[in-house]
Amino acid sequence: MNLIANQLPPFDTLDPKQNIEKLEQVLVDAKMNIDALAAQENPTWQSLMLPLAEIDESISRLWSPVSHLHSVCDSEEIRPVYEQGIQIMTQWGTWIAGHQDLFKAIEALSQNDTFKDLSEPQQTAITNTLRDFKLAGSALNGADKKRFAEIKMRLAELGNTFSQHVLDATQAFELLIDDKNKLKGLPESIIEGAAQRAQENDKQGYLFTLDIPSYLPLMQYLDDSSIRETMYKTYVSRASGGKLDNTPVIDEILTLKQEMASLLGFEHYTAYSLADKMAENIEQVTSFLRNLAQKSKKMAKNDLKELKYYAKTTLNMKKLEAWDIPYVSEKLRQEKYAISQDELKPWFPEASVKQGLFTLAEKLYGISIQRGSTPVWHDSVEYYEVRDSSGKIKAGFYLDPYARKGKRGGAWMDEALVSWRMADGELQHPVAYLVCNFDAPVGDKPALWTHDEVITLFHEFGHGLHHMMTAVDVREVSGINGVPWDAVELPSQFMENFCWEREVLDLFAKHYETGELLPQDMFEKMTAAKNFQSAMQMLRQIEFSLFDLLLHADFDPQGDKSVQDLLDEIRAEVAVLTPPAYNKFQNSFSHIFAGGYAAGYFSYKWAEVLSADAYAAFEEASQGASIINQDVAQRFFDEVLSRGGSRDMMQSYQAFRGKAPTVDALLKHNGING
Repeated sequence: MNLIANQLPPFDTLDPKQNIEKLEQVLVDAKMNIDALAAQENPTWQSLMLPLAEIDESISRLWSPVSHLHSVCDSEEIRPVYEQGIQIMTQWGTWIAGHQDLFKAIEALSQNDTFKDLSEPQQTAITNTLRDFKLAGSALNGADKKRFAEIKMRLAELGNTFSQHVLDATQAFELLIDDKNKLKGLPESIIEGAAQRAQENDKQGYLFTLDIPSYLPLMQYLDDSSIRETMYKTYVSRASGGKLDNTPVIDEILTLKQEMASLLGFEHYTAYSLADKMAENIEQVTSFLRNLAQKSKKMAKNDLKELKYYAKTTLNMKKLEAWDIPYVSEKLRQEKYAISQDELKPWFPEASVKQGLFTLAEKLYGISIQRGSTPVWHDSVEYYEVRDSSGKIKAGFYLDPYARKGKRGGAWMDEALVSWRMADGELQHPVAYLVCNFDAPVGDKPALWTHDEVITLFHEFGHGLHHMMTAVDVREVSGINGVPWDAVELPSQFMENFCWEREVLDLFAKHYETGELLPQDMFEKMTAAKNFQSAMQMLRQIEFSLFDLLLHADFDPQGDKSVQDLLDEIRAEVAVLTPPAYNKFQNSFSHIFAGGYAAGYFSYKWAEVLSADAYAAFEEASQGASIINQDVAQRFFDEVLSRGGSRDMMQSYQAFRGKAPTVDALLKHNGING
């Protein structure tokens, strides 16, 4: 495959089936090339690692667009092609991991006298590659190696099955309401969106789905408790029954992961997972999480007590049911702070929010962001070019903001192109996919987003900046490559903080009809409400994190205790809210069963400590002046964003901050006094 730098996928003509056919041939050629590369007597960076990077690039150019289309435009045509590709890619990964001669060649390079003359990124790439070889089972022999390969193949299939069950269960449910009188309490914008959704599906009335932009506002605002109950029960029991039941899928995944870890000599899968993360061991992480829980629980109990009292005395509810919690919380928030997410939406029109985000990035890092032109996969997708201070293209990104049928839920950043210096000396610039699931424009109105959705956009753009601002030209460690999983959320969570700054909001919080800036009284109410129930939210994330860690460490799928039993035990320890028995949260917990966060979900909290402490550097430097401090931003760029995975992450962080991080800033930002 002839590689041309910066060649983007031709989404207007791309045929996934043809890509997979080409991929199979590329892998045949790659195997022959790797056999030859591994046979070298005195391998060098130029003769071994660079050709390997070219092979990786060739594979990515064909597989990445297919994988991406499956996530954003799933269909009956794409699904089997993607599943075929998953099998091919898993077989490829297993073949590479089992290539003893390649492992020995890279090991020889690491021990060669020329190793010390390589750049830090090159040395790190080699060291990481050897570590990853070992974690992929390269040191195994005979029956163990064969069994390890079988497990990897099966886990890839199971992960795809889990994800597909969640998507199918989510999209299998629709609630069509034909009487507008049943929609009391819902903001008019939500009603209009439901009407448009019905029209798009050739139906009359108001259509609601389990996609978050439809589901969450209904749960927060709809007065009719019986409809909320129906939506809640359906949502929390997704993929827990019938042919889409993920329960046996979970059991098999856990059994295989434990066996895989044992084959490599790890006590459990959590220990295996932590081998390439910042955290040193499970004791360190569980201690960190339980310390946060202890500091948050008193405040969380008070929050829940207040919620129950409000439901009883103000809303005349005899009992606070699970489907009432978002509704009552929103009522209480509005009474305490006289502000709601829906009231804020007119001040967050899509075009203004995007431009404000881009302006902030331009001010911080001296870049410029402009619309570009390239084929896209849907007419609502936009492409942007990022240029440096000299006007030279530095990076690019696609932005796919709206929820739609066939699109996986949630929000994420992924790589379209990775930055690296190719064999011909050409520097390829990085390109990112930024994907969200927000409401689309309704009628003649532009898309109006909630402040929570604005935060989500900033979060994903933070990931994008980490990928795009890299100054590393070694493929294996540029951008987010080589960054420990428990540090990869640092730049994204860091960006969220700017969404609460008056100075930053003034860049984009402008009424879609009048252009009026967000009024000061609304800003004050919004910021006052920032930490509403923050301790309860903290405990919720700690519950998920502990469940994930212990599920992959202490849990025996063949034992007497069920997955639900373990989750119940953890809730008894750290939670203040206990959901009903039919709530099968774990059956749609795609992060850990299909999304790469297995025994790593704690990364969100771990990185949140880093991000809060990093943002504190801007707060300390501002001292009442501009929070957009270019000196601090340049230091953050130099020591964190641009470094990628080219050096130890804690070393990068301390080079920026001048000290180790503490939980103090995180607790302060969440209004928790511990």
